[in-house]
Amino acid sequence: MRHHVRRVFGGGGSIQLFRVLGIRVGASPSWFVVLFLLIYLLSDYFDDYWVAVGAAFCFFASLLLHELGHALVARREGIGISGIDLWFFGGLARMTREPDTPGEEFRVAVAGPLATALVIGLCVLIGTLLSQTGDVLDAALLESPDVGAGVQLVGWLALVNAFLLAFNLVPAFPLDGGRIARAAVWRATGDRNRATRASARLGQGFGYLLIGVGIALIAAGDPANGIYMAVLGLFLGQAARGAILSSAFSERLEGITAADVMDDDPVAVPGDADARRTHDEFFLRYGWPSFPVTDAAGRYLGLLRAERVDEALAGGLERSAAADLADADHDLRVAAATPLQALLAHEPLARLGTLSVVDAQERLVGTLTVQQVRRALAASASEPLRG
Repeated sequence: MRHHVRRVFGGGGSIQLFRVLGIRVGASPSWFVVLFLLIYLLSDYFDDYWVAVGAAFCFFASLLLHELGHALVARREGIGISGIDLWFFGGLARMTREPDTPGEEFRVAVAGPLATALVIGLCVLIGTLLSQTGDVLDAALLESPDVGAGVQLVGWLALVNAFLLAFNLVPAFPLDGGRIARAAVWRATGDRNRATRASARLGQGFGYLLIGVGIALIAAGDPANGIYMAVLGLFLGQAARGAILSSAFSERLEGITAADVMDDDPVAVPGDADARRTHDEFFLRYGWPSFPVTDAAGRYLGLLRAERVDEALAGGLERSAAADLADADHDLRVAAATPLQALLAHEPLARLGTLSVVDAQERLVGTLTVQQVRRALAASASEPLRG
């Protein structure tokens, strides 16, 4: 599933599994439950425990490739990636911000399905090369008992990914197809909020449909699949409704920028100040956890955190310049004209509690805190929202 479902339902903590291409890959506790359940169910399907184990891990590897598709394209578009998490309903790529344009939205949304299509094509190719008949579909459906376990595995993997691809391309927000539809409406109308509402209404309808299918399956004597479908439909419907409420709230915030809510008299550390001076004149004096660092012309160089200064002092590096100790990550500063609504999903702001604000020449013009954003949101939330 797409990153926006994930943001609603996959926001809990996760256990890091490994890193790939510099991206943290983690798993929520629910993923381990699904993993063992999937292995148990596939043991009957394949009649071989170790083939079932391999199939389960291959399936989650294909989900990871789907998420990597989203993550790598998002990173190419200048959107930071906090990590990829596997959870109960699949995977989630956690982005530090929303796409800014319909083109960005489309490219990030379509990358995941393209990665899945590549997995399907690769499975069919491998199955065809391994099978004398080349009938990979029959192997996946257990209609070719003479084929080997390898052909059966890649046939099943191709089949299940084809189903997930078709499901994900349904034009209902927050699925990938819904994100693609939103990009199209956004491009046509120039209105992100209108596009969100249009695709999210489809998402709500699709969620109700899945709930209905789940109830029908339960009535037909298939409670396991019925409950899963109904819960999935409920989650998708809630995510879509949340998007509608978010778009309505975003309309209230139109015209409000970072410059309107920031502290326009920021305290900054000179880039050439050494660690000892920085510690004594700034961190000890103000007691703040971090400061922006600027050069002699006032241009922003990065964000300096207290722990970096403490590490330098503990290591005998008192002469280390603040500019060298600062974190120059692009996502730790925003333009003064950044809309307030774009900051709501800004992961570094939520994580660190503060951002630096710069002008078009990269000069520091202010600092922005979570508290300031919350006050601005509270001032805009005087009327109830309707979904």
